[in-house]
Amino acid sequence: MSKQGNKTTVNPEKEGKFALGRENYKLLLIGFAIIILGFILMAGGGSTDPNVFSYEIFSFRRITLAPIVVLFGFAFEIYAIMKKPKA
Repeated sequence: MSKQGNKTTVNPEKEGKFALGRENYKLLLIGFAIIILGFILMAGGGSTDPNVFSYEIFSFRRITLAPIVVLFGFAFEIYAIMKKPKA
């Protein structure tokens, strides 16, 4: 878009195109799946009996691995957005 005086004109060759390329959207979906996987890894570890405490919530998978996977997913999302689409 370019401004000429008070009128705003749209470049006809850019009209109707997406901001990112097809590959970027595929990478965004992969990153979203990685984030979901991290949250799935965090789930569980509860006790069926409310009077019994379960130390399963402090497992390596929930405390260390899952947050690292989620952070990697967010970093991957940033990469997917910043990657220049092929011309």
